[in-house]
Amino acid sequence: MPSRKYAAHPVQRHAVRGFTLFEMVVVMGIVGILMAIAIPSYQYVTNSNRISAEINGLLGDLQFARSEAIKEGQTVSICVSTNGTTCAAGNTAWNNGWIVLSPSFATPLRAQSAFSGTDTLTANNTISAIQFNREGFAAGLPNGALLTLHAATPAAGSTRCLSVTLIGLMTVQAYNGGTCT
Repeated sequence: MPSRKYAAHPVQRHAVRGFTLFEMVVVMGIVGILMAIAIPSYQYVTNSNRISAEINGLLGDLQFARSEAIKEGQTVSICVSTNGTTCAAGNTAWNNGWIVLSPSFATPLRAQSAFSGTDTLTANNTISAIQFNREGFAAGLPNGALLTLHAATPAAGSTRCLSVTLIGLMTVQAYNGGTCT
């Protein structure tokens, strides 16, 4: 029996690569849904972290000023400053920056520059400076101080309050329904 010869070029099957238009639309729909869920959550987290960092920066500098007053045995002040070297008298917008001053030093002990965003940090009773005496008490505050930090983009939980009592106790409070708790 004569041998059969096969065609010189046998038919080869090629794997189909790529994806269909339908598959691409489904994937884009899933990605769109996930982004619609994730982006607001991400904005809330970054907003919350920024607000916490700003209020904790002031809290840390207030605690530092109080501890320096006790350590040095003399009054140490923290005040609003727009230039990082001198107090801005009458300015209650703490978001412009602040400095920690001691009479025994020619330069500020610490300086905080203005907030980079448009968040606002203001004090009640037009307080532009807080002084701690050698015992650590907040001197010259009428019923203490309440500084309120509002985020530029209002959202739930985007406002914080920092309370300073006459005895020097400092607490960060949440803002619920128009009041600090």
